[in-house]
Amino acid sequence: MENGYFQLINVAPSGFGIKFFPPKDGGEPLQIAELTEWLEFQRIPYDIKVLNQFLASGREIACQVGIGGCPAVRETYKLTVSPDGMQAVVRFYPPSENGVRMNLNELMTDLKYKNIVSGIQMQEVQGHFQTAGKYCTDIVVAKGKEPRHGTDAKIQYFFNTDLKIQPTMREDGSVDYFHLNMINPCHVGDVLAKIIPEDVGEEGVTIFGSRVKPREVKRAVLKYGHHVELTPDKLAIKSLVEGHVMLVEDKVFVSDVYTVENVDLSTGNIDFSGSVQINGNVSANYVVRSGGNVVINGVVEGAHIYAQGNIVIARGMNGMGKGTLDAGGNVIAKFIEGATVSAENGYVNTESIMHSDVSAGDEIVVNGKKGLITGGHIQAARKVTAKTLGAEMGAHTIIEVGVNPALKKEYINIQKEMAELTKNVRNAQPVLANFTEKRAKGVNFTQEQMKYVKSVAAELEQNKTQLIELNAKMAELERQMDDQKKASVEVTGEVYPGTTIVIGESSMVVQSGFKFCKFERVNGEVKMMPL
Repeated sequence: MENGYFQLINVAPSGFGIKFFPPKDGGEPLQIAELTEWLEFQRIPYDIKVLNQFLASGREIACQVGIGGCPAVRETYKLTVSPDGMQAVVRFYPPSENGVRMNLNELMTDLKYKNIVSGIQMQEVQGHFQTAGKYCTDIVVAKGKEPRHGTDAKIQYFFNTDLKIQPTMREDGSVDYFHLNMINPCHVGDVLAKIIPEDVGEEGVTIFGSRVKPREVKRAVLKYGHHVELTPDKLAIKSLVEGHVMLVEDKVFVSDVYTVENVDLSTGNIDFSGSVQINGNVSANYVVRSGGNVVINGVVEGAHIYAQGNIVIARGMNGMGKGTLDAGGNVIAKFIEGATVSAENGYVNTESIMHSDVSAGDEIVVNGKKGLITGGHIQAARKVTAKTLGAEMGAHTIIEVGVNPALKKEYINIQKEMAELTKNVRNAQPVLANFTEKRAKGVNFTQEQMKYVKSVAAELEQNKTQLIELNAKMAELERQMDDQKKASVEVTGEVYPGTTIVIGESSMVVQSGFKFCKFERVNGEVKMMPL
């Protein structure tokens, strides 16, 4: 491929002019701006209208531009270097009919003078000088080496890190709470996680010989608790015990499972760092605390269960108006009655909720044969699904979605902390300004005064850094809370009058019964629509 080009030649009988050569093999036509720029550089007068007329013909044709003998003009070139220094392009312009061509040594000397020393494309350069030449056409004469960017290190876990496992429905419509597979068993010597090391990449180099570093990559560190050991190469961790493995805030924990038949007089309260398995029941007023999951095959009556992981109760929770379930993950129970329940970062799944206060960081699903929510206050960040809401007798029932109590509390705390830091910054700035002003006037300060000013300056910078970090946290919380505005309430059966639906900051009281419907927030109002 060759672009169209031109050459200064003798034109009979007594003048000189420009000869136009059309493009070949799909090349681009000669641009008038490129021609006039060359003529002006050579100080050769021209009539642009005449040039345009001859150029537009598209034929190999000569156009007279001057009288007398043709000037002897050497072959020249124009060099263009990319802004990133990774490429140099040359466009050669032919010598006049009686002019002299450049040679390879001249070009190489020029490139070296311009500090272009790396990635010279010798084959392309030599190709021009070993032939009749390729003119008005870009020729890449130097090409830098782009850096090869690496990849961040990753951690591969060899156990299930997704704790949002929903119970399965039986064919008869009941829910199977026994086979959840929510506990990750591990054995002595099991590899729990390993690091896939980072690839740092390779440096590049510009045509000027400057090194170009690849992007910074992140390293990975294995975080783990008790009963876990690091392999000698520090790239993997193994279990030291037979137990249960879980991931909590990017940290791998292995705990033994403490198993009892019942929680009653025979055991007293239970406070265990690992998971707890209770084969029977938990009697009223007893407390079970677990650093992992709590699985209860019987019923809980008026007791208090706390778990950093999940709480599973096969036969349900009769809180007697005082019992509590507090889980860092999910809560799954046959039924919930007269209790206060919290699944801080997960969901609640049950067949019925009666006269209870229940909150979930994700969703609340009430299905199975009854699928009933009646009485109490139900809160979920994303969604509440049930067959029946409220009751014919008008039990006061509040269903609230689009609010995560934990996020809201954290947001308020950050606001308070930022207000205090902002106050400290404002108090420190006049002190430093006054010091700067006095020092400019030549006031001398004692060693104690200088020490005090330095401490104020250090505290100011620390407060500013904290404000930046807190502002980023607040922005992330706002994003998460904004996502919750899409929350909804779904009723697969019937919702009774008197039930209050709250979505975000909007609410409505159901005035008449509806079936198979859902509630969403539309234009700032709670709206009912068909399911």
